[in-house]
Amino acid sequence: QVQLVESGGGLVQPGGSLRLSCAASGSILSMYAMGWYRQAPGKQRELVAVITSGGSTNYADSVKGRFTISRDNAKNTVYLQMNSLKPEDTAVYYCNAHGTYSTTYSGFTSWGQGTQVTVSS
Repeated sequence: QVQLVESGGGLVQPGGSLRLSCAASGSILSMYAMGWYRQAPGKQRELVAVITSGGSTNYADSVKGRFTISRDNAKNTVYLQMNSLKPEDTAVYYCNAHGTYSTTYSGFTSWGQGTQVTVSS
């Protein structure tokens, strides 16, 4: 089993910054990709950013130029630096990871419990 623990959410004023962290633990042989999704009230969950083990990244158009995803492969940790935050960035942010179990060598997809980000004056 793989657990993802997120931290770093909170309340910030428009134009401010936050940094989210997500640490994966458990029976992990390898981690292919880690990423962040978000879900605002009344809306579907959407991809924010993803990063592969090789460092390739992909971002939603709405966050390009403002958010930066990075990871520490040795720690199985992914970060999301969010700058120039807007009220429309308000959502619950979920960490996501795809990898291989060290016990069974089968693939897994895991989700974190979510962390609230609120952008408001």
